[in-house]
Amino acid sequence: MRYTLVRYLLVGCVNTSIGLGIIYFCMYALGMNNTPANLLGYTLGLLVSFMLNRSWTFAHAGAYAPALLRFVAVVCVAYLANLLAVLVLADRIGVNRFVAQAAGTVPYTVVGYLGSRWFVFNVQDATGQG
Repeated sequence: MRYTLVRYLLVGCVNTSIGLGIIYFCMYALGMNNTPANLLGYTLGLLVSFMLNRSWTFAHAGAYAPALLRFVAVVCVAYLANLLAVLVLADRIGVNRFVAQAAGTVPYTVVGYLGSRWFVFNVQDATGQG
């Protein structure tokens, strides 16, 4: 488990760098507005994250499409955990909103890792592989 966690965190750094790089490139080099640039950056970042986590972090050999759907579901739940933490910290407790945003990465990462480890890449699929 220790090695998968370290790999997961490293993939997160790569994914974040690629996603932000794409967003910034689209905004500044291509003149795109915030929303389409953000959507493209996050979509490509999510796909990079899925591929690296599938092959390198968890060495998943099961079916690709069901794992991708489970991964997207886990990312959605992780995002909701992030948003809940940010809103509670900033709006209810009064933590500085920048600090709250940074703190929100913790539940996102925990939910994302546990969901990936136990639900996305550790499920028996139709091929009988996990």
